[in-house]
Amino acid sequence: MNGGDVSVAESDDPKAPLLPVIRYDNEPFERQSVGQHLRTIFTPKNCYVALGPLLCAVVCLCARLGGDETTTARNMLAVLVWIFAWWLTEAVPMPITSMSPLFLFPLFGIAEADDVASSYMDDVIALVLGSFILALAVEHYNIHRRLALNVTMVFCVEPLNAPLLLLGICATTAFVSMWMHNVAAAVMMMPVATGILQRLPSSSSSEIVPPVIGKFCRAVVLGVIYSAAVGGMSTLTGTGVNLILVGMWKSYFPEADPISFSQWFFFGFPLALCLFVVLWGILCVLYVTKGTGQALSPYLDKSHLKRELEMLGPMSFAEKMVLSVFGGLVVLWMTRNITDDIPGWGRIFDGRAGDGTVSVMMATLLFIIPNKIKKGEKLMDWGKCKKLPWNIVLLLGAGFAIADGVRTSGLAEVLSKGLVFLETAPYWAIAPTVCLIAASITEFTSNNATTTLLVPLLIEIAKTMGIHPLLLMVPGAIGAQFAFLLPTGTPSNVVGFTTGHIEIKDMIKTGLPLKIAGTIFLSVLMPTLGAYIFASKGGV
Repeated sequence: MNGGDVSVAESDDPKAPLLPVIRYDNEPFERQSVGQHLRTIFTPKNCYVALGPLLCAVVCLCARLGGDETTTARNMLAVLVWIFAWWLTEAVPMPITSMSPLFLFPLFGIAEADDVASSYMDDVIALVLGSFILALAVEHYNIHRRLALNVTMVFCVEPLNAPLLLLGICATTAFVSMWMHNVAAAVMMMPVATGILQRLPSSSSSEIVPPVIGKFCRAVVLGVIYSAAVGGMSTLTGTGVNLILVGMWKSYFPEADPISFSQWFFFGFPLALCLFVVLWGILCVLYVTKGTGQALSPYLDKSHLKRELEMLGPMSFAEKMVLSVFGGLVVLWMTRNITDDIPGWGRIFDGRAGDGTVSVMMATLLFIIPNKIKKGEKLMDWGKCKKLPWNIVLLLGAGFAIADGVRTSGLAEVLSKGLVFLETAPYWAIAPTVCLIAASITEFTSNNATTTLLVPLLIEIAKTMGIHPLLLMVPGAIGAQFAFLLPTGTPSNVVGFTTGHIEIKDMIKTGLPLKIAGTIFLSVLMPTLGAYIFASKGGV
């Protein structure tokens, strides 16, 4: 074996070791095994693990920050570099990196342990947990599939209209993404979309594939991943970025009224609707030609969809109850805080109840209401909740903890001086600039990480300029969701890329005009509709 003989001591003695004793007969093999051992230690991944603490030490030793309390701000910057190094390289699993503030902040004198831990469980986190449990119930009872088939049947007219069918698939994905995390929506809807595409001839089959069918397949996959992202912008539960923004607003301005579900919806939905129309138009122009419907009609018709729907059978009692609970939750979210003149039900509890309160309350009903499938069985049990995405929950908690640390350490004030050039610019120029900065950074790191890093700086700039912080916070947060160009920009993009139907050039060709359109819409809507909706947010 590479010049080294190995002998194995064997014995029938019952007291002998269970594993054979390996003896190495010569020295050269021993030296080689040491080299191999060293190579297993100095792997790229282990180097990335060491990179975080190393960069942290460099910042602590070399960084010189001006202003008061520079030591705490410098330590916060060092810890931030450590955490982001691990996030970007994935040297340590993302959920574990997300928990690192729990020990790094106290050790570096940034915050007390109890204060850091409280960031990992507040009303926003409760909102996420309740929403995820409801999403799991929807997935468990195949409600999302039934919804997709019904909507697709509505749009699958005769003769087949390819743009209309594409609109149905995209609209269904966007609607589902409004009420659950956009990544979960993409994961749930992609099998539905690819199930439709599987009826079409592929390059692996012996049948000749018309080019228009291949282009339509690309349009469907791109439509699902981008519709999930666009739909998630319209509600607080649609994406973690919106929740991080709400949590930061609550952390930085505790005396101000919190951003409610309904207030965000009245701003986010018009923006998402404008983006959705542009997305559909881009896909139709680039990928749906005049003869697409005729080429698809032999493979797609209502009879196929109707057969699949019949296989699901009539709606069961469990499905109806899950939909009722889900609908009740949406109504409670929308009516907790309506307007200043028309107070919602939250006024009854003097503002003590939040969106997370009703989210967990309605999720709890799923563990009480029987499913009438098996005696004594409820709609949900804890075994079905094992798929809860705790990685997202921990990532949100880390984002809130980092935001608190950046604020209390004074680091936000120090870093905001680097963007001092924005203070002299008019707002109509600042909003698109902020959006483009966030949209560029988010292509190379996660949406949540971009928001966590950028929003505290925008708050300090807004204070210096004397404008409402949300006028900069919202463009920064929504711009961080414009990760449309690269597969690595967001997990939703990865979901679509792994289907094999799209390439990077398809994403760039579709995502670039969509990103530009989003920046324009946001720049117009924020100082008009946004200023009107968020005008009641005091405490600034």
